[in-house]
Amino acid sequence: MPAQQVKAIPDHMNSLTPHLVCAGAADAIEFYKKAFNAEELSRLAGAGGKLMHAGLRIGNSMLMLTDEMPAWGAFGPKSLKGSPVTIHLQVEDVDATFKQAVAAGAKVAMPVTDMFWGDRYGQVEDPFGHKWSVATHLRDLSPEEIRAAMMTATPPSQQCTDK
Repeated sequence: MPAQQVKAIPDHMNSLTPHLVCAGAADAIEFYKKAFNAEELSRLAGAGGKLMHAGLRIGNSMLMLTDEMPAWGAFGPKSLKGSPVTIHLQVEDVDATFKQAVAAGAKVAMPVTDMFWGDRYGQVEDPFGHKWSVATHLRDLSPEEIRAAMMTATPPSQQCTDK
Protein backbone atom coordinates (compact mmCIF):
# COMPACT_ATOMS: atom_id res chain seq x y z
CA MET A 1 0.00 0.00 0.00
CA PRO A 2 1.53 3.37 -1.03
CA ALA A 3 2.33 5.97 1.62
CA GLN A 4 -0.22 8.76 1.96
CA GLN A 5 0.89 12.12 0.57
CA VAL A 6 1.38 14.69 3.36
CA LYS A 7 0.72 18.37 2.69
CA ALA A 8 3.68 20.62 3.47
CA ILE A 9 1.22 23.28 4.66
CA PRO A 10 -1.74 21.55 6.37
CA ASP A 11 -5.24 22.79 5.53
CA HIS A 12 -5.69 24.39 8.96
CA MET A 13 -2.51 26.51 8.66
CA ASN A 14 -1.57 29.64 6.73
CA SER A 15 1.94 30.35 5.46
CA LEU A 16 2.59 32.80 8.31
CA THR A 17 1.33 32.16 11.84
CA PRO A 18 2.18 34.15 15.00
CA HIS A 19 3.61 32.04 17.83
CA LEU A 20 3.38 33.96 21.11
CA VAL A 21 5.22 33.38 24.36
CA CYS A 22 3.04 34.26 27.36
CA ALA A 23 3.63 34.27 31.08
CA GLY A 24 0.53 32.22 31.86
CA ALA A 25 -0.38 30.75 28.47
CA ALA A 26 -3.47 28.98 29.86
CA ASP A 27 -4.78 32.35 31.06
CA ALA A 28 -3.89 33.85 27.68
CA ILE A 29 -6.00 31.21 25.94
CA GLU A 30 -9.00 32.18 28.07
CA PHE A 31 -8.37 35.88 27.39
CA TYR A 32 -8.18 35.34 23.60
CA LYS A 33 -11.43 33.36 23.73
CA LYS A 34 -13.19 36.26 25.50
CA ALA A 35 -11.47 39.11 23.64
CA PHE A 36 -11.30 37.78 20.07
CA ASN A 37 -13.66 34.75 20.01
CA ALA A 38 -10.69 32.40 19.67
CA GLU A 39 -11.40 28.70 19.29
CA GLU A 40 -8.97 26.39 21.08
CA LEU A 41 -7.82 23.61 18.76
CA SER A 42 -5.00 22.01 20.72
CA ARG A 43 -3.16 22.16 24.02
CA LEU A 44 -0.04 20.23 25.02
CA ALA A 45 1.03 20.54 28.64
CA GLY A 46 4.52 19.49 29.67
CA ALA A 47 6.03 18.62 33.01
CA GLY A 48 4.77 20.87 35.79
CA GLY A 49 1.72 21.91 33.75
CA LYS A 50 3.53 24.50 31.58
CA LEU A 51 2.05 24.70 28.11
CA MET A 52 4.55 23.48 25.57
CA HIS A 53 2.20 24.31 22.71
CA ALA A 54 -1.35 25.50 22.14
CA GLY A 55 -3.16 26.19 18.89
CA LEU A 56 -6.04 28.65 18.54
CA ARG A 57 -8.08 29.82 15.60
CA ILE A 58 -9.11 33.47 15.41
CA GLY A 59 -11.21 34.15 12.34
CA ASN A 60 -9.55 32.24 9.51
CA SER A 61 -6.05 32.31 11.05
CA MET A 62 -4.05 30.26 13.50
CA LEU A 63 -2.35 31.59 16.62
CA MET A 64 0.08 29.41 18.49
CA LEU A 65 1.27 29.98 22.05
CA THR A 66 3.55 28.61 24.68
CA ASP A 67 4.37 29.41 28.28
CA GLU A 68 7.54 31.28 29.14
CA MET A 69 10.43 28.85 29.42
CA PRO A 70 13.60 30.70 30.41
CA ALA A 71 15.73 27.58 30.11
CA TRP A 72 14.83 27.52 26.40
CA GLY A 73 15.16 31.28 25.89
CA ALA A 74 11.39 31.74 25.63
CA PHE A 75 10.33 35.00 27.27
CA GLY A 76 7.12 36.98 26.90
CA PRO A 77 6.89 40.75 26.43
CA LYS A 78 6.49 41.50 30.14
CA SER A 79 9.76 39.72 30.97
CA LEU A 80 11.44 41.54 28.09
CA LYS A 81 9.92 44.89 29.13
CA GLY A 82 7.95 45.20 25.89
CA SER A 83 7.82 43.95 22.33
CA PRO A 84 8.37 45.69 18.99
CA VAL A 85 5.76 43.39 17.40
CA THR A 86 2.09 44.23 16.85
CA ILE A 87 -0.34 41.51 15.82
CA HIS A 88 -2.93 42.79 13.32
CA LEU A 89 -6.51 41.51 13.37
CA GLN A 90 -8.84 42.42 10.49
CA VAL A 91 -12.50 42.13 11.57
CA GLU A 92 -16.04 42.84 10.37
CA ASP A 93 -16.79 45.31 13.20
CA VAL A 94 -13.74 46.96 14.76
CA ASP A 95 -15.78 48.90 17.32
CA ALA A 96 -17.48 45.76 18.67
CA THR A 97 -14.24 43.74 18.70
CA PHE A 98 -12.31 46.56 20.37
CA LYS A 99 -15.00 46.96 23.05
CA GLN A 100 -15.02 43.17 23.61
CA ALA A 101 -11.22 43.07 24.00
CA VAL A 102 -11.23 45.94 26.49
CA ALA A 103 -14.06 44.31 28.46
CA ALA A 104 -11.98 41.11 28.58
CA GLY A 105 -9.05 43.01 30.11
CA ALA A 106 -7.08 44.61 27.26
CA LYS A 107 -5.65 48.10 27.77
CA VAL A 108 -6.45 50.78 25.18
CA ALA A 109 -3.23 51.82 23.43
CA MET A 110 -4.91 53.84 20.65
CA PRO A 111 -8.66 54.50 20.47
CA VAL A 112 -10.52 53.37 17.37
CA THR A 113 -10.32 56.06 14.70
CA ASP A 114 -11.01 56.39 10.97
CA MET A 115 -7.55 56.30 9.40
CA PHE A 116 -6.15 57.93 6.28
CA TRP A 117 -5.55 54.59 4.53
CA GLY A 118 -9.25 53.67 4.55
CA ASP A 119 -9.55 51.55 7.70
CA ARG A 120 -11.24 52.18 11.01
CA TYR A 121 -8.41 51.18 13.34
CA GLY A 122 -7.36 50.97 16.98
CA GLN A 123 -4.76 49.28 19.18
CA VAL A 124 -4.90 47.41 22.47
CA GLU A 125 -2.35 45.70 24.68
CA ASP A 126 -3.42 42.35 26.07
CA PRO A 127 -2.81 41.42 29.73
CA PHE A 128 0.28 39.44 28.67
CA GLY A 129 2.02 42.42 27.05
CA HIS A 130 1.25 41.63 23.39
CA LYS A 131 0.10 44.56 21.23
CA TRP A 132 -2.82 44.07 18.87
CA SER A 133 -4.10 46.35 16.13
CA VAL A 134 -7.72 45.82 15.12
CA ALA A 135 -9.27 47.18 11.95
CA THR A 136 -12.26 47.17 9.63
CA HIS A 137 -11.71 48.27 6.05
CA LEU A 138 -14.11 51.10 5.15
CA ARG A 139 -13.04 52.30 1.70
CA ASP A 140 -10.65 51.44 -1.08
CA LEU A 141 -8.14 54.17 -1.90
CA SER A 142 -5.42 54.46 -4.51
CA PRO A 143 -1.79 54.77 -3.37
CA GLU A 144 -1.95 58.44 -4.43
CA GLU A 145 -5.07 59.08 -2.32
CA ILE A 146 -3.46 57.39 0.69
CA ARG A 147 -0.25 59.39 0.26
CA ALA A 148 -2.18 62.69 0.03
CA ALA A 149 -4.31 61.83 3.07
CA MET A 150 -1.19 60.80 5.02
CA MET A 151 0.36 64.22 4.46
CA THR A 152 -2.59 65.92 6.19
CA ALA A 153 -3.25 63.30 8.90
CA THR A 154 -3.03 64.29 12.56
CA PRO A 155 -0.86 61.91 14.60
CA PRO A 156 -2.94 59.88 17.11
CA SER A 157 -1.04 61.49 19.99
CA GLN A 158 -2.37 64.89 18.88
CA GLN A 159 -5.98 63.83 18.23
CA CYS A 160 -8.67 64.98 20.62
CA THR A 161 -10.43 61.99 22.18
CA ASP A 162 -13.14 64.04 23.93
CA LYS A 163 -16.51 63.80 22.21
